[in-house]
Amino acid sequence: MDVRGYEFKTNEGSLDYEFCSEGPKGKIKKVVRFTPQNANGTTYFNLGFGDWDKVENQMDDQAVSNNHDKNQVLATVAQIVLDFTISFPDLWIYAKGSTSSRTRLYQMAIVANWDKIDPLLFVRGYINNIWEPFQKKINYEAFMVLRKKL
Repeated sequence: MDVRGYEFKTNEGSLDYEFCSEGPKGKIKKVVRFTPQNANGTTYFNLGFGDWDKVENQMDDQAVSNNHDKNQVLATVAQIVLDFTISFPDLWIYAKGSTSSRTRLYQMAIVANWDKIDPLLFVRGYINNIWEPFQKKINYEAFMVLRKKL
């Protein structure tokens, strides 16, 4: 899937990114937020993603915008992950959809773009309380990625 993503911008610390989805429902502001976490002495970043809720003034990771540009949105999030790993190349990024169907959507995007992802990122999948190297035919509960040293 060779899909061109949207232009995005980030804040000074490179932890928050934003872009606009464009489709039949107009322009919808999307936000990707990387939040530092620590588990058992290991620091990693949680990837949060959703629509910007202007009323609540926060990201809504439960929003369903149906702007008919899913592939462009996913391509943009992937480009943001790559951009983020330039600033933080030694830290893992954790990603899990806000629903199981969104996690499955992320997995399908990883599989569809595996030839481009594999040379750049280590990808791990979480299943049965174990992190393992990503395999295409296993339905994972979550993912971790780390930029490879080129």
